[in-house]
Amino acid sequence: MSTSAPPQPPVSQAPGIGRGARGTFLCLEGPDGAGKSTQAARLVELLERLGLGVVSCRDPGGTPLGDRLRSLLLDRDGVPMGMRAEMLLYMASRAQMVDQIIRPGLESGKVVVSDRYLLSNVVYQGHAGGLEVEGLWGVGRAATGGLMPDLTFLVDVPEAVARARTGGPRDRIEDRGEGYRSRVRHGFLEAARSYPGPIVVIDGAQSPDEVANRIEGEVLRVLGIGPRS
Repeated sequence: MSTSAPPQPPVSQAPGIGRGARGTFLCLEGPDGAGKSTQAARLVELLERLGLGVVSCRDPGGTPLGDRLRSLLLDRDGVPMGMRAEMLLYMASRAQMVDQIIRPGLESGKVVVSDRYLLSNVVYQGHAGGLEVEGLWGVGRAATGGLMPDLTFLVDVPEAVARARTGGPRDRIEDRGEGYRSRVRHGFLEAARSYPGPIVVIDGAQSPDEVANRIEGEVLRVLGIGPRS
């Protein structure tokens, strides 16, 4: 499995980092049990309180096509599929989400918050699943048209903490067991070192409020908004 740095897709542009485009694309990543979905919801609430237009989405899913693919991908009693087919279905869901939700949101000046994006594909099917990491970045660039988040948060937790939070397997991916989940956690940390865009690694073992405060500070900085009084 390749560990070389991935090809560098262009990073989408946001006003908070001085790039001149109107919208801002934020993403939360991490292994199951990290708390990223909770933090994505809290971030959306914060942005709405600040009076900003917000679009939220989850990957896979978020569109009629994506929701059907999500059900197929995560159904524990679904049809068997190989790792490469699984990867391509995730990419198809993401391609539709970019075209139908993310790009229109950015073009209308909104802040887009996504619960997972391309990094999850690279980790779950690449670092943990055995597919070539560099090749996944290339497929991802084609699926997204090169659109990458302006800022990604990787919420990291020790495996024991994640396991305690999630309990037993809930979907087809989580059925893969402890060895796979361990490769996922370490894959995220490895991928973060060569990630083609701004990324902040956060200790998800902290309290939800502490994690939210860290995310809030980084987001306000990127958006060019001073600390709240």
